[in-house]
Amino acid sequence: LKEENASLRSKINKLQIFSETQADKLRKLEKKLEENKIKEEKEAQDLEAMVQHVEQNLQRMTKRAVKAENSATKLKQENALLQVQLKNYKTENEALRLGQSASLAVVKQNADLALQNLLTVITNSRSSIKQLVSGAESLQLVADLLKSIDRISELSEDGQ
Repeated sequence: LKEENASLRSKINKLQIFSETQADKLRKLEKKLEENKIKEEKEAQDLEAMVQHVEQNLQRMTKRAVKAENSATKLKQENALLQVQLKNYKTENEALRLGQSASLAVVKQNADLALQNLLTVITNSRSSIKQLVSGAESLQLVADLLKSIDRISELSEDGQ
């Protein structure tokens, strides 16, 4: 009977030690689970902040692209006007060559001025068009980034 009691006490001690070990493991796993939940919440907040930042950048780039388009349109109109003026100056120049009363130097000066204005408008138009293209490329990059964020979000939800 004493041996049986000793054997049972030994088994009880082993079971208590095992139980304490399992309880420690359980506490560690619960702590790790809580840490993972906190980490996931922070990542979700960070991702949301990044999405908002990207959306703000997208809005700013859209405004810049619209502004560049308007500027390009305005410069194209100005370019067309200057081309008409240049044509008029050339016509006037030709008329002067045929014997009109104005001096050739004034006509040449007017033609040079028109040409300078035309070249300035062309240069400005090219710059605006380049800005517009750059803005469109930036918008495409942001759109691709937003698509990637959606995929990451979907993968994250599937992983839970």
